[in-house]
Amino acid sequence: MFEHFPGDHPERLARPAYHEDFRRHYESGIDSLRKLERGQNFKERGFASWEAFADGDWERAVDLVEEKREIYSRQFRKAERLGIEGRRLRVVEFPITPYVQWEFFALRLRVELGDNIRVMDARGIADAERRRPVPEVVILGDVVLYEVVYDEDGNADGARRFTDPALIAETSAGFDELYERGEEFGRFFDREIAPLAPPSLTR
Repeated sequence: MFEHFPGDHPERLARPAYHEDFRRHYESGIDSLRKLERGQNFKERGFASWEAFADGDWERAVDLVEEKREIYSRQFRKAERLGIEGRRLRVVEFPITPYVQWEFFALRLRVELGDNIRVMDARGIADAERRRPVPEVVILGDVVLYEVVYDEDGNADGARRFTDPALIAETSAGFDELYERGEEFGRFFDREIAPLAPPSLTR
């Protein structure tokens, strides 16, 4: 699984170029989007809910997630119009980090609106991570694969783009295998996230 990732000669895209390239391929007639998320600590500057979370205001952070409802709804309406099936797999380490605890409230809204998200306990994929963690990737159909890049502070910093069909097929197969092994989002949320006390975190 993911034996040949990352392959050779990716094209490095800065964040604006990545967003433009993603949009172009997303609207090109693909039929699927696969997203594998592995990191446990990121920054989401500009997302009001995350800003409140980073400031230590947990109640406000949870409440502000609702501001994304219409944005997410538009995304899913667009995907339906384009005939794109989206699947997301979120790998979670224990103990759960404050960031992941916060993120799951945003993901819960996405699931409510129709996103297909499953969760994988990182302890359950030790077999796939003997050499390196599973990759943080977005795969659009069988056309393009992006390895999402973050800077040392956890800020999104663009992506590496791969177009080798064999690498895309292998990585997609690895994703599909893990997705089938993943746990239903709501069950995981109710058992592991909902009972947690508010995290203690300030900038």
